[in-house]
Amino acid sequence: MRRPTPLPAPDQAAPDRESAQDRGVEPPVRHVGPPRRADVAVEEKVAERDDQLTAPLTPLWVSSSPRRLDEPTDSPIGEEAAPVGVREVWAAARARRRALRAEVRRFTARQRRRRMTWIVAGSALLLLVLGTLGVAYSPLFAVQQITVVGTSTLDPASVETALEGQMGTPLPLVDSSAVKAALVKFPLVESYALEARPPHELVVRIVERTPIGSIQTAAGFTLVDAAGVALSTAPQPAAGHPVLTVTGGLSSPAFAAVGTVFRALPDDIRAQVTAISATSANDVTLTLGSGGTAVVWGNADDSALKAKNLAAIMAARPGARSYDVSSPSAIVVR
Repeated sequence: MRRPTPLPAPDQAAPDRESAQDRGVEPPVRHVGPPRRADVAVEEKVAERDDQLTAPLTPLWVSSSPRRLDEPTDSPIGEEAAPVGVREVWAAARARRRALRAEVRRFTARQRRRRMTWIVAGSALLLLVLGTLGVAYSPLFAVQQITVVGTSTLDPASVETALEGQMGTPLPLVDSSAVKAALVKFPLVESYALEARPPHELVVRIVERTPIGSIQTAAGFTLVDAAGVALSTAPQPAAGHPVLTVTGGLSSPAFAAVGTVFRALPDDIRAQVTAISATSANDVTLTLGSGGTAVVWGNADDSALKAKNLAAIMAARPGARSYDVSSPSAIVVR
């Protein structure tokens, strides 16, 4: 852009010319010559600097199909555009909502698939649990058979008869309190455990009390276990069990020592014991066989080691009259 040539300075003698014209005298004419070369160079530099400092003009809107100004328009001049109806507005709004929903579904497809996977898995697990509980608590798993195991002295048939009240009950609903009340009537039962075997079997595992001998009472001879629980009473001592002679009765420390010693004996020696006596917890004596071989045991300490040493010395020195194992490290044989 070239800067225009500056106009000459205003003539200070204008009032004089007017006055001269008023007086009828023509004013002097001033002749302006062509611009000098130096002035042209200065004006070009100024114009170039203005071009650099001036930002280019950018149109605010560019039509995709520019139309010439002299090109006729579609609608006649002076004619107004047709008004937009309510239906057109509603249709445009519905189209906009449909497009928005389509975009939301497109961007949330992965999240919806993950949610659907969790819903399906949770529903399947819930149905499985409900189905299992429904079948387990239904008559399909009712008790139809009771099996008693672990008894040697106790009659299993009598235990099964006592538990008949659980027949027809679903296995998960077997009343353990009722089972306990039925088994308390059997003194030989020390402990028990229930085992459900689907679809219809209930197994009762019983641990019997181990009798240690018969102790004489006013009613006769009472067979007792190591805890002093009376198992049976008869006029004569029970066959196959030793006779107990204990000072202080079933609640004394001497009886507790007798029970510990008897339970520590090996099976082969336990079967030979015919009598056990104890005046105190430190004076336990066993009588073996029909010959009356005495075994001085002492207290119940180290009973397992004493039983092991007794078995070894009886094998090495059979037929002795007595064995003193009260000191496990120094056994005396007579």
